[in-house]
Order: sequence, then structure tokens, then C-alpha cells
Amino acid sequence: MRWTVCLATLCLSVAGAFAQDLAVLTPRSGDSTTSDMMTAYLKRLAYEAFDRRKAGYDKIKTVEQQMEYGRRMREFFVAQLGGFPDRTPLNAKVVGRLDRDGYRIEKVIFESQPRHYVTAVLYLPLGKPPYPAVLVPCGHSVNGKALYQSVCIFLAKEGLAAFCYDPIGQGERYQRLDPKGKPLFDPCTEHTLVGVGSTLLGTNTARYRIWDGMRAMDYLASRSDIDPKRIGCTGNSGGGTLTSYLMALDERIVCAAPSCYLTTLRRLIDTIGPQDAEQNIYGQIAHGMDHADYLLMRAPQPTLMCVATRDYFAIDGAWQTFREAKRWYTRMGYPERVEIAETDMTHGFSPLLRLASVRWMRRWLLGADDGVTEPDFKVMTDEQMQCSPRGQVMLMDGARSVFDINVEIEERLARQRREFWEKTPGGEALQRVREIAGIRSAAELPQPTVETVGSLTRDGYVIEKLRIGPEPGITLPALAFVPEKPNADAWLYLHGGGKHVDAGPAGRIEELVRKGSLVLAVDLPGIGETEDKKSGDASQRYFPSNTTGYFLAYLLGKSYVGMRAEDVLVCGRFLAGYRAGQTPRRVHVIAIGEVGPPALHAVALEPDLFASLRLDRSLDSWSNVVRTAVTRNQLINTVHGALKTYDLPDLLATLPKEKVTVVNALDGAGNPADR
Repeated sequence: MRWTVCLATLCLSVAGAFAQDLAVLTPRSGDSTTSDMMTAYLKRLAYEAFDRRKAGYDKIKTVEQQMEYGRRMREFFVAQLGGFPDRTPLNAKVVGRLDRDGYRIEKVIFESQPRHYVTAVLYLPLGKPPYPAVLVPCGHSVNGKALYQSVCIFLAKEGLAAFCYDPIGQGERYQRLDPKGKPLFDPCTEHTLVGVGSTLLGTNTARYRIWDGMRAMDYLASRSDIDPKRIGCTGNSGGGTLTSYLMALDERIVCAAPSCYLTTLRRLIDTIGPQDAEQNIYGQIAHGMDHADYLLMRAPQPTLMCVATRDYFAIDGAWQTFREAKRWYTRMGYPERVEIAETDMTHGFSPLLRLASVRWMRRWLLGADDGVTEPDFKVMTDEQMQCSPRGQVMLMDGARSVFDINVEIEERLARQRREFWEKTPGGEALQRVREIAGIRSAAELPQPTVETVGSLTRDGYVIEKLRIGPEPGITLPALAFVPEKPNADAWLYLHGGGKHVDAGPAGRIEELVRKGSLVLAVDLPGIGETEDKKSGDASQRYFPSNTTGYFLAYLLGKSYVGMRAEDVLVCGRFLAGYRAGQTPRRVHVIAIGEVGPPALHAVALEPDLFASLRLDRSLDSWSNVVRTAVTRNQLINTVHGALKTYDLPDLLATLPKEKVTVVNALDGAGNPADR
């Protein structure tokens, strides 16, 4: 065993030394050329968008302009979510009742969509109905609604009904279970796995989360003991996110108190970075929808920001958002309807924030401003809070998960795609692909800067180390393998593991060079030397790297597929003329692993630039991703809304069969695909 460990360590050391020998990038003063390159590049674009938003905000001077702004922003928000499903019967059932000290509870199961079950607990006061009610979305707790009993009990004891429901991926609503009925993932991982397929369909995990909240309000409004005209909403952390969303989009929420979430997107990306899938709305930074806009969209409805001094959601950003909202509400003539409560605590729905929230709800829903305090009370165990027969809704007969619903949506879109490609001329269809993926034509792309920073000599050829700059802020490390007498063929070699992987003596690249071909091996953004491993999700098996960069791009309305495809075009065009004299070389592309989809886009959109394409261990289809139970490393290769119009096989079908070779295709889990 000791020798095995030593041998493994030696192999890793040799591999590391080899990779270092082929390294191109060395950080220089004021230059982001290492693993933070993409984050720095995307942040710069975000800062420019924030400046544009501020300039636009400062131009709004009248109430009429404010109302129009709120309307446009709500329309954008709903559009980015992909709209909402039809309202279907809730089929709500009260499955348990308990009398408690000073209040009572009812355990409820309803269907936010057909057979998509939601477990919830309704806390009712002991007074005379109808009661005002407060919706309480949960934060990222493993046990969901069971963690948020304190604020619900406090509300019920003070005369307000409270309705707290389990979000997907939490409590009794985990969407993927193991054979023993136990959750497979933590909440954040499951939310983002839902986001992988949802993004391809043109929607978002937030759509499911928001719709559950809206249907919960439908349930409240259906009860004779609840006053539907007096509904509030409060929640902490992830519940603060949902409170912010719901209060912006649902006019039934009379007053709101989001807790420990609101800051500014600028401070968010400069501190903890983008969070899990439902907290990122496609293109919102580019469009100018910041955290403050969740308040501006609902103005002048009463809103209290509950914040914590030492929260990881930056407090200075929270105060900037409050200042924007206060100015907005004041112009409308209602300065008293937006306030802030700050406690010198860390992240959490701490006692003082619960107190502020309950007092706010009493002020606007009961007309009472009497300074109540939180009493002592006992909370129930997770088991006592259980609503479903076996503790998980997915163990109920006929239950549909969000993954199941996504598959059903994909089936409808597959028919739509077939019709689109049958009826749409090829050039028009590919132009639509360009628009969706955000890929400019090769003619629109600037000529890159190219710098030679070193070289290595091997038997019969030279390896030149190149820094290729397709645009300011982006540097692609590349290795040009130049034989003594290059022929007319050149190969653009793209490997998802990095340019060094097949670059060793007697490796696949050397085989091509020995035949007289010039080879350019390139690390596309987020690959090899520019991979941001530290920004991988906590569950590295599912989102191993570049997660921060991915979500920054998503917030900017960009995709890594689109950005990488443009760089493939730049590199292909450069390679055609590199050391070629008067006659451009024929450029062939080899793409291995996760770089396959962007390479396919590049070749399909600019077929005249490339002589052939070989895809090895590349993703088979996005449809397969939606249908795969547990995907791995597919977030990076999603394009928002692509499956409304095209899938990867549609791009393959535009190319002559003799021009494309596909080997070892993989499914969404990284396993061999059935072709």
C-alpha cells in the first residue's frame, strides 16, 4: 500500500510538472490572466450596467414615470421567468389539526400544479375570523417550514394567521430521493440542478418557487376565515428572496417585510457572489433590475427591509437600496410606507427582526401600532410538523416533481422545434440560433492580439506559447505545435480538461504534428489555466468549477457557450492565417468534453471557416439533460431558452455528414449516450 501511494503521488507530481512546463499565463501587474480572469471580465461588464441603471434611475422625476418604470420592470421580470402556468384546482386538504397554547394549527397539502404537492402549516389565532394572513416563505433550511415556527407562532398569538409552506428541495418537498426515500441533495444543490433543465427551457427555478407562493395565497384567499384583502408576506434569507419576488409581482400582498436578503447586486457580486439558481434572474443586471427594484415595482405598498449589520448580504448595499426606495416612495407622497430595521447580528431571522416584522404586519393589516413583544412559546419537532403520509411528497401516489414537469415541457417544445426547423429556411434558423446563444458573426469579431511568450523544442517540431486576446479583459493561453514543414491543414485542438492534456510526447496532438499539420491547442475561458475551481458549488460532483462566472454571465444575459463559441471563431480565423503565407490553411476542429457544444455552435454558424469537426466525449443533446435524473457539470453548457428553438442535434443536422465525426457521445450524467 505504501508503494502504491508513493507511485500515485509521483504520477501526480510528474503530471503537475508537465502541465506547468506548458503553462502560458503568468500574472502581470494589473492583469487578470489566471483563474479569476472570467470573474474580473464579467464584473467589469456588470459595473458598466450598474452605471447605466443609476443614470436611468436619476432621470426619473415624476410619479407617472415611476409607475411606467414599475410596469415595464414587472413585465421584464415575468418574461424572464418564462411566464406562469395556468391556475389549476388546488385540491387542498387539511390533513391534521392541533390546538396549541394561544393558537391552533392546520396541516395542509395542496397542488400548486397538478399532482405537484405542497406541504404547509397554517397557524390560526383564537379570535374571531376572518383574520388577516401573512405568507411566510422559508429560507434555505433542510427541514423547511419546521425551522420557521417562531415567527409564525408570534404572528398567530398577535391576531394574524401565518401560512408557512415547504419550498422545493426542503422539508417534505425534496424532488429527488434515494431508494430509501431520503433526499439525495442539500437544498442549494437541488435548486441549482432544477435550474439546469429550467434554463434550457427558458425558465428558472424561481418560477417554481414564486408560483408555489402565489398558489399558497390562492389557498388563503379560498378560506372563509381569511380576509383576502389583508395579506402580508415575510421571510428570511432565501425566504427574503421569495418575499422580495412575491411582493414585486403579486398585488395581493398589502405589506411585506423581506429579511436578510436585500442588498445591491454590485455589493453581492463583490462579496459572496451569486447564489443558487432561483436567486439569479436571466439578464437582470444587463436590463437594470437590481434589488431595489423589488421595492420600486410595488411602490407605494408598505415595505419593511429587515437587515443585519454583520450579514453576509452586505449591509452597505442594503442601505443603498433603502435610500433609493425611500426617495421613490417620498416622491409618491408615502415616505412612511418604506422603512428599515437593522439589528447588530449575523445572518438570520433573529428575535429583533421577527419583532420588527410582526409589528409591521400588525400596523398595516390590523391598524395596530402598540409595541407588542415576543412571548415565550414551545415549538414542535420536525416529525410533529409533518403533513405527508411518509414524510416526503414524492412518496405520495402519482406525485410529479419539478424535474417531471420540465420533461413534459420539453416534450411540447420538441414538437415546436421540429416544426420550426421543417418550416424555417436554414439561414434564418441559424440566425435565430445566433440571437439566442449571443454569438456574433466572425466578420463582427475584432482581430485578436497575439503575443508569443516562450517556446519549447521537441524532436521535429516547436511548441510556441501564445497569449491570444480576443477582446479586452480576455486572454486565451494557447500552444502552437509547428512542424518543420507544415502542410495545408491546421487543427484547432480544444480539450475540456485543458490544452496540456493531450500535448505530451507521443500524445494525440503529436500524432497530428508528425503528419505535417500545424496544431493550435487553446484553453477557452474557464478551461485549463483560466478555470475558476474555487467557485465550484459545494457539491463538486454536479458543478465542479466556474459557477460564479456562469451565474455572472447569466445575470448579464450571456452564456459560456456563446462566449466560448465566439472565441472558437476568433481562434479558427487566426489559425487559418498563422504562418500560412498567401494561402489560408484548412482549419479542422477537435473538441473534447465540455467544449463540444460551443465548438459545434461555431462550426454550424460559420461552416465556411472550418474544414471539419470531430466531437469526442461531447454532450449528446440538451433534451437528454432535461431528461437525465441527476446531471453532472451541465450548468456551464446551458443556453437560456435554447430548447424553445433548437437542440444540439439540430445544429449537427445543418452540417454535411462527411464534415462531422461524433464519437463517445455522453448523456447529461456524463455516461455513454444511446445513439
